[in-house]
Amino acid sequence: MKKQQLLLVGSGFLLLVSLFFFGKTVPEKKPETVAANTPHEEKKINSEQLIRHAKERLDPRQVQKVTSIENIVIRGDIKNQQLSAFRQLASFWGDSIRLFEPYAYYTAEAAKLENSEKSLTFAAHLFLTNLKTESEHAMQDWLASNAKVLFEQALQINPANDSSRIGLGACYIFGHISDNPMEGIAPIRKIVEKDPNNLFGQFILGLGGIKSGQFDKAIERFLIVTSKDPNNLEAALNLAEAYDRKGDKANAIKWYTVVKDKVPNPDAKKELDARIKALK
Repeated sequence: MKKQQLLLVGSGFLLLVSLFFFGKTVPEKKPETVAANTPHEEKKINSEQLIRHAKERLDPRQVQKVTSIENIVIRGDIKNQQLSAFRQLASFWGDSIRLFEPYAYYTAEAAKLENSEKSLTFAAHLFLTNLKTESEHAMQDWLASNAKVLFEQALQINPANDSSRIGLGACYIFGHISDNPMEGIAPIRKIVEKDPNNLFGQFILGLGGIKSGQFDKAIERFLIVTSKDPNNLEAALNLAEAYDRKGDKANAIKWYTVVKDKVPNPDAKKELDARIKALK
């Protein structure tokens, strides 16, 4: 198989399997997403546009319900009233409609009003989790921009939170919000140099290694994570993919097998088994 073909197979396969068991983050099940019309020259996506597209998928009863909640926000001049409305809207889109973008947006709006480190980092990681598996640049920009604001607000509350600093760095690495990815990588490297056991930092640097095609560096990072946390299947899957894209079939098979033996999702098992057979 030619190198270019291998890269396409590897990245596409990883995305498919990741969506089976590391996918979009909402309670219990993965919601659908709202695709905006963005040609390759990549017009910016804004939240109002995504909410408008989401409403087009509602039936009249659902439109009436969501509009009634939105009107509370418009009329409300009391913080707690607005906070309650944002939480209701997040619940409506996440639990009832199962659409990720409006769920994440209103979760973020509620977190900004509440202004607690816990709520801000929860909302930020919603965007970051989806950013890691998003392939469309315009959506990457939207996800990263929202996560960035939330991580920055959380860091105003607790500047010493390394996890939030790593999350902020990840926004720059994966989100196309800066022309200089080192703006995100350098702070994470500094944290990891200080604390090599910071597995979140090691994992993000590993993903950055895959993104930049530095597979040996990515492998080094993921091996640290899997040695300290053997049950981290996301790290193990990315380790397998790094070996796969490097052309090391033996180690790719080894780590795909590790994931296949542990992952509970039967569809993911099937995809992993097919990839293993293709490599043999």
